[in-house]
Amino acid sequence: MIRIARHTALVSATLAALLLVGCSSAPAPESDQHSTEGELTGTLNIAAAASLQPAFEELTEAFTELHPGITIDQLTFDGSSGIATQILAGAPIDVFASADEANMDKVADAKLTAATPLPFATSSLQIAVAPGNPLGISGLMDLVDPKLGAPGPPVVVTCAPEVPCGAASWQLLDRDKVTLSPASEEQNVTAVLTKVAAGEADAGLIYRSDVLRSDGAVEGVDIDGSDEAAGTYVIAPIAGTAALDAATAFTEFMRSERAQSLFAQLGFGQA
Repeated sequence: MIRIARHTALVSATLAALLLVGCSSAPAPESDQHSTEGELTGTLNIAAAASLQPAFEELTEAFTELHPGITIDQLTFDGSSGIATQILAGAPIDVFASADEANMDKVADAKLTAATPLPFATSSLQIAVAPGNPLGISGLMDLVDPKLGAPGPPVVVTCAPEVPCGAASWQLLDRDKVTLSPASEEQNVTAVLTKVAAGEADAGLIYRSDVLRSDGAVEGVDIDGSDEAAGTYVIAPIAGTAALDAATAFTEFMRSERAQSLFAQLGFGQA
């Protein structure tokens, strides 16, 4: 059974409770990790970048079908920088999937990864706008130019600079010398998508995969050369997990043909 945390913040109270029930740095007894026949077993708490939600919800189901002895106890989505901060603070996370290498490096540099992080997908940015693109936005410069008859430039939201989608956004904005003053800087890409879809913003910078998962709630405008700022998604088991074999198997599953096919369908690139 998979219990999914659909909120986009790692709830401190939940983490505290999990810490009390034994997600410690001490390895679990061998009998907790393997059955007598060698079948993988264990319970995993997985934290992934918000943009991975559609893919990971499906892939965790597929993974546990292949390994019925493994239970996904918690599947949480948030900004990669927030997850990295939680891991550094001792949160009981078994697997971390980051939307960029920079935030994974923070965890690895603290010697909190149990294996070398694996790249498994890439991303590219688009400008999310309302269906039909009513303001006629065609590029980054249009985000700061008032349209004819409009009282000012479009209302634009972005991810915060420390979040992978924010870092990529500002790389492209700086490249094109676009001086943007966003209405808000969100802690994950889902929050940006939500504001544009709800009409609270005229435009937002998000991943192409997020435009596709909106199922028509927003439309994507291509950004010239957005591949220049493309991030690489990486995944690793976290040191101290009580189910290292299960966590390692899950990270390797992201490179499987089934996983890679799904990532391509959802708008991700190949790592």
